[in-house]
Amino acid sequence: MVKSTGEGVGSGFMKKTVLSLDCGTQSIRGMIFDENGNLLAKEKIIYDPPYVSPELDWAERDALLYWKETGLICNRLKANHPEHFNSVICVAITTQRDTCVPVDIKGEPLRNAILWMDQRKIASPKPIGRLYSWGTSAVGMRKTIENFSRSCPAHWIMEYESDIWEKTHKYLMLSSFLNYKLTGKFIDSVSGQTGHLPFNYKKQVWDGKWGLKGRVFQIPSQKLCDIVPAGTVIGKITEEAALETGLPVDLPVIASGSDKACETLGTGCVSEEIASVSLGSQATIETMSERYYEVQPFIPPFPSAIDKKFNPEISVYRGFWMISWFKNEFAFREIQKAQVTGEAPEDVLNRGLKMIPPGSDGLMLQPFWGNELTRPESRGSIIGFKEDHTRFHIYRAIIEGIGFALKEGMEKIQKKSNVKISRAAMSGGGAQSDEICQIMADILNRETYRVQTQETSGLGAAICAFKGMGVYDSFEAAVHAMVKVKDVFSPDRNTSDIYAQLYEKGYAKIYKRLKPIYMMMEKIEHEDIDK
Repeated sequence: MVKSTGEGVGSGFMKKTVLSLDCGTQSIRGMIFDENGNLLAKEKIIYDPPYVSPELDWAERDALLYWKETGLICNRLKANHPEHFNSVICVAITTQRDTCVPVDIKGEPLRNAILWMDQRKIASPKPIGRLYSWGTSAVGMRKTIENFSRSCPAHWIMEYESDIWEKTHKYLMLSSFLNYKLTGKFIDSVSGQTGHLPFNYKKQVWDGKWGLKGRVFQIPSQKLCDIVPAGTVIGKITEEAALETGLPVDLPVIASGSDKACETLGTGCVSEEIASVSLGSQATIETMSERYYEVQPFIPPFPSAIDKKFNPEISVYRGFWMISWFKNEFAFREIQKAQVTGEAPEDVLNRGLKMIPPGSDGLMLQPFWGNELTRPESRGSIIGFKEDHTRFHIYRAIIEGIGFALKEGMEKIQKKSNVKISRAAMSGGGAQSDEICQIMADILNRETYRVQTQETSGLGAAICAFKGMGVYDSFEAAVHAMVKVKDVFSPDRNTSDIYAQLYEKGYAKIYKRLKPIYMMMEKIEHEDIDK
């Protein structure tokens, strides 16, 4: 059941505004927020294409395209919303996580950015030393650690593009690169360092050469940028950046968080009792905690946008990317209908969810369409096909499969934290659908809600910006003033009971039963048939 409590989105002019730039996987958005959390202006550019794949399983993009689009977004805001643009007091950037950009001493990219979804690997993991090898083997995590090492983009560049690595002055995340282009300084937020990096997540500092993360990800410290807490002024707009973006020279640039950290902040999740569920290209469920604990061994909680706090997280690697996959492969009729009606194909598909009962008439999906770090041999699976199943059954099974995976993640977080999650905030592209938010409420058996804007990452970055400019004296005060619950979805008891049985008696058993088959398929796929 859904209850609306009003839009909460203002259109009036406020004296103090900030510019949030959200550089995601599929698009970039520029947004101007006021100090009450009202979205006053927005411009968006969809990447076409979002990435290129020179080889199978690769995902790259020219890093300068991100910078060019940043300039275009800012100039569109200036042209189309001058009254709000001229009132901006600072800028904050949030970006997709774990997308790397190696640059030379002048800050120019040496190759395409390697995106978070890229699956290239080196042939053999970097040696981590006998002590760590023994320790990780003893706790059954050696294969996971080796997978981390093999999938580190920096290691791949070292091995296969050694000339580029020798020229690399700084190995940056995308947020660090864009902050450099704005300020001329190699500085980023602590919260932005999420990925294949030698980062000590417990202490929230770069790890030493002989620390575990330093051994797993062997990137020299001199090639890493300086890091500061989110909400810190990291520099000012340079003259060159002003020419590209239309922003005034010397406008402050504030350190923000990663996209997921900002989403969590922008949905009001500032405790362990509230979960932030991101229904984006990578679906995640996370909370905010003052305590450091690893929900899964050697998978650390990522740094929160609030200094010295953590975001324990479970991710579904490809998440709602699977919706794009399904749309491109199976939803030809819906795409054609959407072109006629002028609506999004997803809206047509989401209306079709109502035609299929909970459980998709016995069709069940395990959403491992990508590289599950702790289950590297896993693959996606759909079981239970019958002759009367339609593409809408598959579509609903995808949504439910993601929901079951997030429920599994919620249970792991609760077990490790010993804190019950009472409600969950929905954000990301999938959360724009009432039908999907209701399905999530029913599967999680928790009240779910949406806030006043779908641009929760941008709102979280704006919270960092206002905190950094001293408009609010704490992140908690900024969240209280700027985040407003708009829609609430209550679980339906009967539907939740159905999902609970399907989860416990079906979904929760799939991976264990199919693991031997996954391992066999992995071996066959990578077997050298010439031997």
